[in-house]
Amino acid sequence: MRCVGTVVRGIRTPIIKENDDLATIVVDSLMQAKEAERFEFRDKDIVAITEAVVGISEGNYVTVDDVAADVQKKFPSKNIGVTNPILSRNRFSIILKGIARGMDKITLLTSFPADEVGNGILDEEILEKSEYHLGSTISEAEYYETFASWIHPFTGINMIDFYRELIESEDCEVEFVFSNDVKTIFDYSNDVLTCDIHTREKTTKLLKDLGANVYGLHQVLTEPIGDSGFNPDFGLLGSNKATEERLKLFPKTGDTLVMDVQKRLIDLTGKQIEVMVYGDGAFKDPVGKIWELADPVVSPAHTDGLIGTPNEIKLKYVSDNKFADLKGDELKEAIKNEIRQKDNDLTGKMITEGTTPRVLTDLIGSLCDLTSGSGDKGTPVIFIQGYFDNLADD
Repeated sequence: MRCVGTVVRGIRTPIIKENDDLATIVVDSLMQAKEAERFEFRDKDIVAITEAVVGISEGNYVTVDDVAADVQKKFPSKNIGVTNPILSRNRFSIILKGIARGMDKITLLTSFPADEVGNGILDEEILEKSEYHLGSTISEAEYYETFASWIHPFTGINMIDFYRELIESEDCEVEFVFSNDVKTIFDYSNDVLTCDIHTREKTTKLLKDLGANVYGLHQVLTEPIGDSGFNPDFGLLGSNKATEERLKLFPKTGDTLVMDVQKRLIDLTGKQIEVMVYGDGAFKDPVGKIWELADPVVSPAHTDGLIGTPNEIKLKYVSDNKFADLKGDELKEAIKNEIRQKDNDLTGKMITEGTTPRVLTDLIGSLCDLTSGSGDKGTPVIFIQGYFDNLADD
């Protein structure tokens, strides 16, 4: 009898740099871990590789000057509205630096009381007591008069002050406006760069249909500027600060990598192993109120065995209802038989109530992100066994 279900291991690798052979590093690191930890590979094991090392190894970088050049090409007026950026030094500040370097004036519209992923921009208790509400448009002067005391509880920074100083350091004029209606930007400019992540297609279409000259961050650096990096699918979305003048883009060669790693592992082990690239997990922190997913997708590349959603029954529901009169080994065997006989598609059936209705790559990516962390663990590869097992698998 198996006494352990899913097992997750963070796999240490060498420090990965530009032009490294990542597929070889991943496979070699897994084989070294196998010998050190004495585990065996099984069918349906999962190998996940963080997008950061994929982007690094493929050298997919752009500079602040590259961003400035592409934005200037798209907005020759050099006077634009920038809507709904996330408030992040890592994710957006270097992008904003590039935008400011290419423009003469920016009107920066942000939602309130928080950005798209939950970073606070003002004190909600003060908002509730003020004359303003979620349908208001708040000018920069009104913001500073009422909400200037706000600093982020974790970073100790007011990001409006931070963004103002950054934009002005590039000899660009800036005006802030606070509104939850993106159409407010038409009061300031008809040239608009939208910066929202998960509603990007809807926002750009809305503004375009209303006559704006509009691009989204996902449409900037979709092609190289000179010999720069680029991402044909996501542009600047999913990028991270590398240096004060350089951004690492979301990886663009993930599909090739996962197929290469899968083939090598199948050849070495004889097992059908699935492989994915993962970025941010898809979860929200209940304390900091931050929604972790600042990447455009959780997994930009994965093998076919990771397509789909879980097809699971809820053990508690079955135990409390169908087998309410059973206990002990008799109950366990009855539930095992229920699992073995379940339909291939349980969508909409009561027996699934309470299970997690999310795609597999979002669930697995969240597991991987929590395992690898974002700091100094040194495990950019995650190895998962037993994820697709259930109680009936002995």
